[in-house]
Amino acid sequence: MLSRGRSILICILLFAIVSMAFLAYYNSIKTYDQTFSCKPSCIAFEKFLPQWSGRDWPLFWTSHKKNQEITKQKNEKERWSSKQLSSRKQDATTDRVLKTLRRDNWFHASARLQVSTLTNWSAPIVWEGTFNKSALEDYYRKQNIKVGLTVFAIGKYFDKYLEKFLTSANRFFMAGHSVTFYVMVDDLSKNETIGKIKLGPMRNLQVFSVTKENRWQDVSMTRMKIIGDLIERRIKHEVDFLFCMDVDQVFQDEYGLETLDESVAQLHAWFYKADKKDFTYERHPISTAYIPVEQGDYYYHGAVFGGTPLRVLNLTRECYKGIEKDKKANTEALWHDESHLNKYYLIYKPTKLLSPEYCWDHKIGRSDDIKKVKLSWMPKEYEEVRNNF
Repeated sequence: MLSRGRSILICILLFAIVSMAFLAYYNSIKTYDQTFSCKPSCIAFEKFLPQWSGRDWPLFWTSHKKNQEITKQKNEKERWSSKQLSSRKQDATTDRVLKTLRRDNWFHASARLQVSTLTNWSAPIVWEGTFNKSALEDYYRKQNIKVGLTVFAIGKYFDKYLEKFLTSANRFFMAGHSVTFYVMVDDLSKNETIGKIKLGPMRNLQVFSVTKENRWQDVSMTRMKIIGDLIERRIKHEVDFLFCMDVDQVFQDEYGLETLDESVAQLHAWFYKADKKDFTYERHPISTAYIPVEQGDYYYHGAVFGGTPLRVLNLTRECYKGIEKDKKANTEALWHDESHLNKYYLIYKPTKLLSPEYCWDHKIGRSDDIKKVKLSWMPKEYEEVRNNF
């Protein structure tokens, strides 16, 4: 009996020693995982532990280490993507959240077979006849949206173009919806002239003074900084969508809800049928706007761009950053801010493209592709309007 009792006692002691050793080892594994923030692996280990058997340990440990390596690689990839798209991710979490309208509820790509209606990243290219106006009206009216439109009227551009632009925008731009016009001028004494422009209901006009630049090219480029600053200070609190347009244009027909999206780019009327090798991208590698000949999707017009306020903010900040880097390198992109805008859209694909019907040049002549001109270029009288810079 005594011998048997000793045997039982020894077995109990051995079991206790083995259990304590095992718990100590297990705790060291948990500490290791926590040190490397490998939470999924810790959870998997704890879940697996009750079913663990000694002979499976080497296989499990190898799998555990491999999972850590995969997690590390994944985290590195996510950090790189986050660095590339940090502003875009910030935009998605900061803009007012609007319920998504399914594309097939409003857009019909097959309605215009003679033209391209979808990009290779599945963004719609809006043409007359491809959208359901009533579906868009029903959706956005429930959202009670507000839309902003920025325009610069500097120097003689004010006298030559602003009244026609605002008068036509008042009639055709987002008719029936709340719109705020943000007008940038270099001479506030002209406020009286702006005040004479009659606006309809749900239309609001705000005028801001900006510094007059020495060259028209600088006006074109610094507008990116000015728009960005105004978005941060004011616009992002006031509207859900924002368009930025050149003043030397006139609205000719309804420019409506079909144009709204997170990031909206305008196809250039002179290049929408051209081969990418013929696009007038910036081709000098020294510039931050540089795009190699073999790259590119479309050529976008800098006269019109838009989206949610913070997506537009990201665009303006990135473009202005590129312009400043070029200045330090003593270079200037071929088409100034438009060149930088094209580089931006090559990296950050727009979520919607507008056909040339939304920014047409009548000098091109008649085209079967153009069913209804929404916005058109005014005559470019550069000698008259640019000689005061």
